[in-house]
Amino acid sequence: MSRTSAGTPAAPPAGVVHDCLAPVFAQYPLEVASAEGVWLVTAQGRRVLDLYGGHAVAALGYGHRGWLRALAAQAEAVSFQSNAVPMDVRARAAQRLVRFAGLGFDSVFFVNSGAEANENALKMAFRMTDRAHVAAVEHGFHGRTAAAGAVTHGAAGKWYGFPRTPFEVSFLPRRDASAVGAHVTEKTAAVIVEPVQGVGGAFDMGAEFLAALRRRCDEVGALLIFDEVQCGVGRTGQPFAANLYGVTPDMITTAKALGNGFPVSALLMQPRVTAAVKLESLGTTFGGGPMACAVVEAVIDALENEGWLENVRRVSGYIRRHCAVGPVVGFQGAGFLLGLRLSRPAKEVQAALLERDILTGTSGDPAVLRLLPPFVLQEEHVDLLREALAAL
Repeated sequence: MSRTSAGTPAAPPAGVVHDCLAPVFAQYPLEVASAEGVWLVTAQGRRVLDLYGGHAVAALGYGHRGWLRALAAQAEAVSFQSNAVPMDVRARAAQRLVRFAGLGFDSVFFVNSGAEANENALKMAFRMTDRAHVAAVEHGFHGRTAAAGAVTHGAAGKWYGFPRTPFEVSFLPRRDASAVGAHVTEKTAAVIVEPVQGVGGAFDMGAEFLAALRRRCDEVGALLIFDEVQCGVGRTGQPFAANLYGVTPDMITTAKALGNGFPVSALLMQPRVTAAVKLESLGTTFGGGPMACAVVEAVIDALENEGWLENVRRVSGYIRRHCAVGPVVGFQGAGFLLGLRLSRPAKEVQAALLERDILTGTSGDPAVLRLLPPFVLQEEHVDLLREALAAL
């Protein structure tokens, strides 16, 4: 089986025709036909434990009844209307998201993807400060569009593709509070940071570093943006990592778990940012569509009323206590954005686990295996992972 440099198979499973798909994504040797809970099922009936969650998307797992009912009911009532038409479902979703965060935000701009949310957050920072520099963090990933890619560490040398970046960028070392002053100055419009990095290896920034960013932004008048596209909406066991670390940014961007598989993202803004929004200064065609907003409500309702945040905290702790076996030498990250630090290359361990019917993820750190499971994961599923790791 041929593999890419990232360790994932380069060809689709035998018998699967993908001739008309652009050859952009490396393919796992796994053709999913259906799914339920935390299990993926192939056309041949093979059951695979999903600890990758569709890249941190399947927050409620597969087939969640409340989510399905909300989507079906909204699709039947009205599947789409533009943002020029007021809709109660859109207003309710924004209000639920602001209340769920509990961090003083007062407005939400719904868009379609994490990259789009980050583009709009950066746009607001430039407009509010009239500055041309952004400080980002080494190993951070913020998207593949022009502005989001510009603040993604290493993009310029790998895949960025644009002839130049649209603004100045510098990259802070991770968790180095002593470097903040040199990178965040009176010329800085914004600091953008993942409180827990995803692609960077489930690396948590910690309260001290995040608090240092908050203080410095306040000193120089820069905007602090938390990119919680991967770590937000319950993945840390709290509504957002901002809640976990006790640091409030000016803006939060989030996606992935927010829709549980339906494309939706959001930019949450503090009152002073909301006050800077002008009519028609931001825009989107599909963002804030009624079906997207209906599933946002359903996801938040499940997280608030079905105990899944507590479940993330409990089961994440169980993983840390019981899975230091086989090649696992340590843990990093938070909640269900968890990194297993290994004594062997992560791509080898990932492949070996998949042969044992467990799907996991690698990361930008070749020694870190990334777990991004649905929030409905239970201890009995972790026991399967522990047994598989111990056998490697």
